[in-house]
Amino acid sequence: MTTHTSVRCVSIAILGLSALSLTGCAGMSQRSKDTAVGAGLGAVAGSVITGGTTAGAIGGAVIGGVIGHENGKR
Repeated sequence: MTTHTSVRCVSIAILGLSALSLTGCAGMSQRSKDTAVGAGLGAVAGSVITGGTTAGAIGGAVIGGVIGHENGKR
């Protein structure tokens, strides 16, 4: 598998898992939903930017979660 294909597969898997995890968000506040969505999108972006590394996905999830949490304050 080439690097590009691996990154794409990881990105699709993370996006799919994020979408599945959001189905349990019915009882969550809007701020919590924003945090979860930010973390999911950040994980995908971090993984893609760093070429599919785990550290990139985790870093992206943390940064995205913080941004989503702060956005939820509005």
